[in-house]
Amino acid sequence: MPDPIEFYFEFSSPYGYFASYEIDDIAAEAGRTTKWKAFMLGVVFKLTGAQPLSRVPMKGEYSIHDWDRVGRMTKVDWVFPDPFPIATMNAARAFYWLDDRDPELAKQFARAAYHRYFGQGADITKAETVADVAEPLGVDRSALLEAMADPVMKQRLKDETDAAAKRGVFGSPFVFVDGEPFWGVDRLPMVRDWLRTGGW
Repeated sequence: MPDPIEFYFEFSSPYGYFASYEIDDIAAEAGRTTKWKAFMLGVVFKLTGAQPLSRVPMKGEYSIHDWDRVGRMTKVDWVFPDPFPIATMNAARAFYWLDDRDPELAKQFARAAYHRYFGQGADITKAETVADVAEPLGVDRSALLEAMADPVMKQRLKDETDAAAKRGVFGSPFVFVDGEPFWGVDRLPMVRDWLRTGGW
């Protein structure tokens, strides 16, 4: 079996949100699976000197316009949330706790959390809100709340973020196909062609 396609994402990333709707379909077309990996983009920004696009002069206005446009083009629910960006540690910790138990359920949760924030405009910073997202999926609410506060899961997210940075992940979404890196939702057509042709 070929290696899974690795999908790195941040829960406060609009382009990561849009990519989350496509990446598994792209993989399935090529007979591949995916491995989703949450990380903290703010930590990586400190290493690269970057900042959220919405805060960059000129780029910010364009990006907000583009996110709205991508939502219309893809027919994906989209609202520009307020506040933005947000701290997403709790969602990411919840993701890894679920991923250790049921990777497919973790993906369902990730999509639901993304949609709650970018599709409905609801702040998902708080652990209680993250539990609100997960509970309808059949997740034990009290166990998840306990996990998000667990030092073990806090360290797990730190380790995953450090590992992503060491691998060269500097934005969201970031995709690896057999070690080949692709950054950005606009590279997904390239990912699809790379999978179809075996690379070039």
